[in-house]
Amino acid sequence: MAAQEEFFAGADPFGSQTLHRPWNQGSPMESAKRRLCAAFEFFTKLGVKYYTFHDRDIAPEGSTLQESNMYLDEITDLALQLQSQTGVKVLWVTCNLFAHPRYMNGAATNPDCHVLACAGAQVKKGLDVAKKLGAENFDAMSVIGFLQHYGLESHFKLNIEPNHTTLAGHSYEHDVVMASAFGMLGSVDSNTGSPDLGWDTDQFPMDIRNTTMVMKTVVEQGGLQPGGLNFDAKVRRESTDLEDLFIAHIGAMDAFARGLRNAARITEDGVVAGMVKERYSSFSHGLGRKVEDGSATLEELEAFVRQNGEPSVSSGKQEKYESIFNHYI
Repeated sequence: MAAQEEFFAGADPFGSQTLHRPWNQGSPMESAKRRLCAAFEFFTKLGVKYYTFHDRDIAPEGSTLQESNMYLDEITDLALQLQSQTGVKVLWVTCNLFAHPRYMNGAATNPDCHVLACAGAQVKKGLDVAKKLGAENFDAMSVIGFLQHYGLESHFKLNIEPNHTTLAGHSYEHDVVMASAFGMLGSVDSNTGSPDLGWDTDQFPMDIRNTTMVMKTVVEQGGLQPGGLNFDAKVRRESTDLEDLFIAHIGAMDAFARGLRNAARITEDGVVAGMVKERYSSFSHGLGRKVEDGSATLEELEAFVRQNGEPSVSSGKQEKYESIFNHYI
């Protein structure tokens, strides 16, 4: 918990706390209650309809499981009151299974079953809290292959964090597109990171190209209902004024709003979609159709090549695609 609080307070591996918030005073529970009240004031001023949190964001960790659960029960009673007063609802709740030293070797993947049991107990309480607060989504925090292996893919959707995607060496939108392709995209942790850094910096997303690519996927799959765009982001440690919290959130909202407008124009115009359809037209008939529906065999592919020889070379038109995309940005 201490490590999380320091990070939220503007500390990083190269410097100590720079953000001194008026609500972070008193005992851990007193501070948690002040922070929650301040959060709901912030939500209402921004005009947002939903909020999300880790279990250890909203309440401190106790010295025992029982104490931690007691803290969560007390703080979520207050959260229910604030939700009722403001109309702001919970989108999803997830569990912090990384900050505590017990999780230094992993949670569900930990080689010590005792630690795995701690993680399981924490997740159970997280589910109970989510149900208590009327959460509309749970964060699967896993991968499509895991869910499919255990036959769970119809019960969960994925919450994609683009900052993690880029850390894995993929493009910003890669995991959003892949999750959507498998019908598993449920929500997006709307953040970004510095490409020259090797850790999760959780910056506010301001790049219009990135937001356009994400929102294009959202438009193409018909929305994120009942999921959403969640700002898993923090102001930089140099942004020390309280107004910077508003500037960061509003700027990122505007970036996604512009991305949505761009995505709508791209979809309505149909130029890019038409080019992609033409490029992949060989999969609309004959052997390509069989490949597409999964019925083609390796023997059929071999026979096709023996009969038809080498394929003709066709241009990928990379620069043309990029130029057309830039037109919408």
